[in-house]
Order: sequence, then C-alpha cells, then structure tokens
Amino acid sequence: MQRVLLVLRTACLRGTGDEMRPWAILPILQSSGFTWSRQNLLHDQLTLRGCSSAAVPLWAIYAILALTLLLFLACVVCICVKCCCKDKKKRKQKKKNVDRAMSLIDVNGSSGTELVQPEVEDSSDEPKGRLLYSLEYSPHSSEVGSGDITAAQPISLQDRGVRLCILPDNTKTFETKVFRSTLNPAFNEHFTFKIAQSELSRSTLVLQVFDFNRFTKHDVIGELRLQLGAVDWNHVIEEWGDLSEASDIEESFGEICFSLRYVPAAKKLRVGILEARNLKKMDLGGMADPYVKVQLILGRKKWKKKKTSVKKKTLNPYFNEMFSFDVSFDQIQRVQLVVAVWDHDKMSRNDAMGKVLLGCGATGNQLRHWADMLSNPRRPVAQWHTLLSAEQVDSSLQLRRSIHIPLINKTF
Repeated sequence: MQRVLLVLRTACLRGTGDEMRPWAILPILQSSGFTWSRQNLLHDQLTLRGCSSAAVPLWAIYAILALTLLLFLACVVCICVKCCCKDKKKRKQKKKNVDRAMSLIDVNGSSGTELVQPEVEDSSDEPKGRLLYSLEYSPHSSEVGSGDITAAQPISLQDRGVRLCILPDNTKTFETKVFRSTLNPAFNEHFTFKIAQSELSRSTLVLQVFDFNRFTKHDVIGELRLQLGAVDWNHVIEEWGDLSEASDIEESFGEICFSLRYVPAAKKLRVGILEARNLKKMDLGGMADPYVKVQLILGRKKWKKKKTSVKKKTLNPYFNEMFSFDVSFDQIQRVQLVVAVWDHDKMSRNDAMGKVLLGCGATGNQLRHWADMLSNPRRPVAQWHTLLSAEQVDSSLQLRRSIHIPLINKTF
C-alpha cells in the first residue's frame, strides 16, 4: 500500500499543468502488481479537480474588495452632491427674493427696503398673510386708483385672487387674476373707482384675498380695510397691510352654476343652465319663482336672448336646460354674455334677483371661465358664479339707449 501511494504521488508531480490523467499512470500501477479499475480512476480525478477549484485565487479577493470600496465611495459622493445642490438652490431662491424686494422703489425716492414686510411675531392666532397695495386719488376726475397688489405669507399653497370694492355703496366690484399654487402671488393690476371727494370720509376700500374654487363658493382667507377719509392723498400710498378675519361686505344674491361650450367649426355657442342655490327671498312666504334669462350683448346692444322654464316656490332650483346660439369666431371675441336670474310674478313686473357678466371684457372669475371655454373648444366647461346685483352688471354693460321717434305726416 505504501508503494502504491508513493507511485501515485510521483505521477501527480510529473503531471503537466492543472490537468491530471489517472489512466496515464495505469501502466505503472500494473507493473507494480496493483489492480485498479478505470472507473475508480475517474472518480479520483473528479475529487482532485473539486479540491483544486474550491480554492479562490488571491487576485479575485482583492478585486472584490476594490469593487466594494469603489461602490461605497460612489454612494458617498452622490449624497454629498445632492446636499450641496439643495443648499445652493435655497441660497439662490433667497437671493432672488432679496433682489426682488430691493427693486421696489418708493415714489418719494426712498429705498425699496422700506416696503419689505417686517418679520411677523409668533402668535397663537393663525396667520392670514400680508398684502402690498398702492393708492392714488385724482380730484379732477374723482377717481381712486389701486394697483401693484402683491400678497405674501398665505396659509398654504392654493389658487389665490383678490376682490376689491368700496363700502358702503358697493356699486362696483373688481377681481384680480387667479394665480395657481403660489405662496407669494404678484398681481400687478390696476383698478379705478369713481368717487366724489366729499364721499371719501365715509368710504372704505375693502381688499379680500380668496381661495379660488371652480365648483364651490370661494373661500375668503382674509381682508384688508382702508378708511379712505384717513388717507393722506398728497402723494401716492404704497405699503404693506396685515390681513384680518374676513366679514360679509355685501348682500348675498346667491350662486348659479352653468356650462359654456363653443364649437368653432359649427359656429355654435352652447350655454347649459344647470342649477342655482341660496337665492334671494322675494315672496312674503320666504320663497321665489326663479327662472334664468340668457342674453348676448354685441356692440353695446342686446342681440339674442333665451330663457328657462319657471321653477315654483324654491330658492335652490334645478334647471338642466341647454341653449344654442349662432356666433361666428369673429363675434365670439367681441360678444358679452349675461346670465340673469329673475323672479316670476303674475300680478306685477318680474324682478331681477342677480346677474353675471362674462366675456373678453369681464374680470376675475368670470373672465377665467370665458378664457377656459375658448382654450378648450368643443368641451363643456362648468363653473359656479356668485350673482351680483342687477345695477352693478347694468352699469358695467353701458348699453346704448335707442330712442324711437314716431313718424309724423309721413307720406308713402
């Protein structure tokens, strides 16, 4: 047995390369008088190869360690780059806000830093935000101008707009454009109110910041009230004001929901009167008999009109009626739409409960609805609107009055 092992060891040492051929030493074993089958030799070959392959080379271990270290360093570099970019973006935004605040220059020549809002002290009340406004009064034209309105520090990211009116008369109401998802909307719009100088002492300018909602009533976030009698009109006023809790500034006329759809190919304007709610009480029993009149105004003249059916004894009527008007593409740029709610009365004249004016000449929520209709042809766009007083809408229309002169002594 010792001889056999010695022979095998000698044969293994004499093998070339990593390949060992057991059958190559078979003559040696046979000459030694030892018998071994070829099958047993193959089994031993597989065993020897398994033992040799189980050992991992040293260079492979170094390669795995180097790859692991390289991957770790790459992760660290990515994290550092991301943090640096984030800090750089914050510094850039902060610098941009500072530059914008410094660009505001007072009309008296003072630095714009005086217009930057001071830091608000922490309080238990929820912050409403601040509003930057400017005021100017022209005694010759009896006009109060308001412009350069900028809101800051609202509660959250919402769609913001500002509504303006003068109390107690409240003959005209303006609305700014709505800015989507911003904390600091800059409106930069100018509005003009006609008011006599003798009425300034009893007049109050109200600026309300609201959250725009297409299908529900707008939520008023806060308001700023300015007593015009206490304002020094010798120069232009431009300053920040704190928003306070909002209060009702006008009598409620209710709301109405309708859809608009314009088809350029067919030259059709389709108005769908859907429903109204919280209408004004008109009857002694606290109810009303409302119906809706849809009217088109072209060139400051009444052009076309249609009306819905009358809903009996309700303040929340549901109509769901559709009207179609032939309007060319050129006319749709100039036409105005008046949606009015009327109270039907058999014994006396029908009374207007509230109106809404839409068109390219409208403002605020009404202009937004009209623009959405034009930008989405062949698609109905529905939206709720707050009804205004009939006097306010009629004054905005400024319709031409037609005078009929009877023909006297005319011969044919």
